[in-house]
Amino acid sequence: MEEKIIDILKGIRPEFDFAESDDFIEDGYLDSFDVIELIACIEKELGVVIDGLDILPENFNNLDAIVKTIKRNGGTE
Repeated sequence: MEEKIIDILKGIRPEFDFAESDDFIEDGYLDSFDVIELIACIEKELGVVIDGLDILPENFNNLDAIVKTIKRNGGTE
């Protein structure tokens, strides 16, 4: 699942190396529009619907948080 998420992130913002950041939002890798695009791609490509209550910056600020959010919303590896 992590590789797929990295591929999605690279598709959204190819100019960044997401492996170098512990906080994608604070480091300026993702803005609010990017997060919405990320959620749409996750839902489409992984077949998961992210609950509106989980759409918070802290749930998308690094790879671990994204994986936990996906799993909490029914995603599997």
